[in-house]
Amino acid sequence: MRRSATETTQSATKVTRRGLIVAAAQIGFVGILGARMRYMQVEQADEFRLLADENRINIRLIPPARGQLFDRNGAVIAENEPSYRITMVREDAGDVNTVIGRLSTLVELDDDELNRAFAEMKRSAPFLPVTIADRISWEELSRVAANAPALPGVTPEVGLSRRYPLGSAFAHVAGYVGPVSQRDLERIEDPDQLLRIPRFQIGKVGVEAKYEDMLRGKAGAKRVEVNSIGRVMRELDRREGQSGANVQLTVDHKLQDYVQARLGEESASVVVMDLKRGDLLSIASSPTYDPNKFVRGISVADYAFLRDNDHRPLASKTVQDAYPPGSTFKMVTALAALEAGLITAEDTVHCPGHLEVSGRKFHCWKRAGHGHMNLELSLRESCDVYYYDLALKVGIENISAMARKLGLGEKHDIPMSAVASGLAPTKDWKRRARGKEWVIGDTVNASIGQGFVLSSPLQLAVMTARLATGRDIKPRLINTVDGISQPSGLGTKLDINESNLRKVRKAMYEVSNNRRGTAYGSRIIEDTFRMAGKTGTSQVRNISAAERARSVTRNADLPWERRDHALFVNFAPFDNPEIAVAVVVEHGGGGSTAAAPIARDVTLQALYGEDPPLAAYPNKDRGRVRAQQKRLRDLISESASDGNGRA
Repeated sequence: MRRSATETTQSATKVTRRGLIVAAAQIGFVGILGARMRYMQVEQADEFRLLADENRINIRLIPPARGQLFDRNGAVIAENEPSYRITMVREDAGDVNTVIGRLSTLVELDDDELNRAFAEMKRSAPFLPVTIADRISWEELSRVAANAPALPGVTPEVGLSRRYPLGSAFAHVAGYVGPVSQRDLERIEDPDQLLRIPRFQIGKVGVEAKYEDMLRGKAGAKRVEVNSIGRVMRELDRREGQSGANVQLTVDHKLQDYVQARLGEESASVVVMDLKRGDLLSIASSPTYDPNKFVRGISVADYAFLRDNDHRPLASKTVQDAYPPGSTFKMVTALAALEAGLITAEDTVHCPGHLEVSGRKFHCWKRAGHGHMNLELSLRESCDVYYYDLALKVGIENISAMARKLGLGEKHDIPMSAVASGLAPTKDWKRRARGKEWVIGDTVNASIGQGFVLSSPLQLAVMTARLATGRDIKPRLINTVDGISQPSGLGTKLDINESNLRKVRKAMYEVSNNRRGTAYGSRIIEDTFRMAGKTGTSQVRNISAAERARSVTRNADLPWERRDHALFVNFAPFDNPEIAVAVVVEHGGGGSTAAAPIARDVTLQALYGEDPPLAAYPNKDRGRVRAQQKRLRDLISESASDGNGRA
């Protein structure tokens, strides 16, 4: 049917109106789109450009080179060596297991290392690199680099790792580094961002730990351009960090090597102290361990071996352990009495073999007694009864005050781990610490370095140094930091009468040089190097009345852990003191037989700077010493050749 003209006109009008509406809508939409595009491209251009750059450019930390450790003569104790490793960034890798599978065809991956890496990925931020393989070869590194396009998120790296070329000789002094643990982070209030990088090495014990902030240095940073799968395309710029400070110790590595070799398998410690500046020339604990095993995380088996050893190789016995000082403490009691004006050096005490105090017998080591003893004789022959009698006169407060003046009962400020304070007990201390009142028997025991008195080998060396010089010498382990000398430890003059000090020194000379002296068998023959010393034997068990009645069991007949500790302290040369030495041999038996010979050998080695001539030893010892010197030279040479020291 044909439409009328009116209908046709009306239909055309409707179409035109609809077209206009659609066109208007389209124009409006295009306008809105254009406005939005202008807003994003012009007004928000900077913001989106920044977002684009952030997706394309990564900022990565550059770990600084750790400061090195040196001995007093410049020998390297701790250094950095190149280390090749493979790292992975989880957020860049995508399917981690797939990438690991590809990587395993190029590099042999250790299962324990992988498990550790997966554990680190779970607890670390996804953008942080995690070490997948460490200490790989250059060839393995090259294969990974050549296959980089197929390994998203994987980066072959050349870094630095710690190495201890002198091995075990400095394990207890320098300490070691190891991977950062959660415990490390928790004890630091505001951790450096470097420490959040998995496997970053941090000082764990010793100087490495105490000087961590100085040795670590400051991180640098680099900006790198990455592609869509996170592969580094190029480095845009870098800001180098600041290397850690180099630290020079006061210890002489040749003397330290000798001391460690001389101690052998004994559970023992030696401290050698210079008397001009307080420098610690040697501070050695035995047995020791290889610190290189701790750098990347020691194995469970190796750690268990060290932990379960009854000679405690992990302990820094020189500073960490405190022992009853035994008769090496008698100089303290003698000086306390002399300074108080309660005795003269000529006053005598009769020793019948014991002294009865408050109904209890306190025995002398010599069962038959020493007879009449004055100060010099009592130190020379180590008469206990003489000092029991002094204790009743002088009292514990005066004895402990003198002990602290000579450096006992004081925590010395050196950068080693777990430095012990020792104990110079008082009546108030016992009341607070034990909840009991002090009794006179406590004072009698303390007078000969037993009972509550405790001293570390370091403290005994300081005591001897102060006796030898009359000065408030302080131990010094750090010589320079980045070439800047550290303060001297010489100290000021002690408030002790010099005449009284001379009397005690003369008595110590007799210990080593008089035929009746307890250390005469370990004397030095060379006149210019003669030493003054004092033996000590400290009990680790109670001796019952029944045992005394049938005769005290010899140390040699007891289990090792029940034998007495052996101690010896000395300074030399007597006329012009240069060094002080303290030796403690755990469960060694007698100080004269176990500790004094070691002290004599160490003293001569320190004074000569090399193997001393046999003429410095008594005739009877020269054959043994000749064989010993050869054996120790061979042992030191063997340790130096393997670069790891003795295990």
